[in-house]
Amino acid sequence: MNNLNLTWHHIRRSPFQSLTAILVMVLCFFSLTFFLIVSDGFSVVLNYFETKPEVTIFLKDGLDRNTIDSIQKDLSSYKSIKEIKYISKEKALTLYQDQNKDNPLLTEMVTSSILPASFEISVSDPKVLEQIASDFSSKKDTVDEIIYQKDIIDSLLNWTKIIRSVGLIIVSTIGTIGFLIIFIIVGMKITNRKDEIRISRLLGASRFYVIKPFLLEGIFYGVLGSLIGSLVCFILAFYFSQRINIFFQPIIFIRSELNIYLIFLLAEIILGIVIGYLASWVGAKRYIKF
Repeated sequence: MNNLNLTWHHIRRSPFQSLTAILVMVLCFFSLTFFLIVSDGFSVVLNYFETKPEVTIFLKDGLDRNTIDSIQKDLSSYKSIKEIKYISKEKALTLYQDQNKDNPLLTEMVTSSILPASFEISVSDPKVLEQIASDFSSKKDTVDEIIYQKDIIDSLLNWTKIIRSVGLIIVSTIGTIGFLIIFIIVGMKITNRKDEIRISRLLGASRFYVIKPFLLEGIFYGVLGSLIGSLVCFILAFYFSQRINIFFQPIIFIRSELNIYLIFLLAEIILGIVIGYLASWVGAKRYIKF
């Protein structure tokens, strides 16, 4: 308890220095939480598109039933196939009419004869989609067109990589600044209390005993900064979640599972403890030579 009281005494005696350390750590962990939430959201978006069916193979007109069955058999031979859905001309017309029921001008002149039959293929491994698209693109006698969402998936992957890279750079930079701020502040406080520390050492106090309050102070900055920064970001995320999720419909970009955010919070508190402890330990080792 004496160490805790001494730590609190150190913090109160230099309120502006302590406040600076806390604010820097809050900024650091707010940024980290923001990029964790964004990264998680883009992972959900990617998972949605990767598991969505979407090699669509449009067939040429005039194919008999045996040919269609043969194509379906070829498709079913691929690994990771989840579903093969055959859309006949009549079914394609029904779907078209449902999609454009609010605009009768688009439906009154359209008949099933001008719409192509197609296969929609769902897979569990998105790499298979590319293989199917490549194999069937050469079958010009039966296949009219292939629609494959490769560009969308590749674009999302690139954006996710960019966001994660930028987030890592920003958080690493702010984390380094937070480390240095705590290191400098602890160093200044040790310098201001050199006489007290020297007397304690002469009276028989161990090196760890005089360092311990500064280590606890660094941990305090890390824990409080991570707690405030992450909670503020969580509150803002939940506040804007409805608008953001409406924009990304039908995908839930900001999830509502509390266990995910508890894991984020616990990981950030542990990281805050590590940063605060290491910065204080390095500062104490650097400035306490006796």
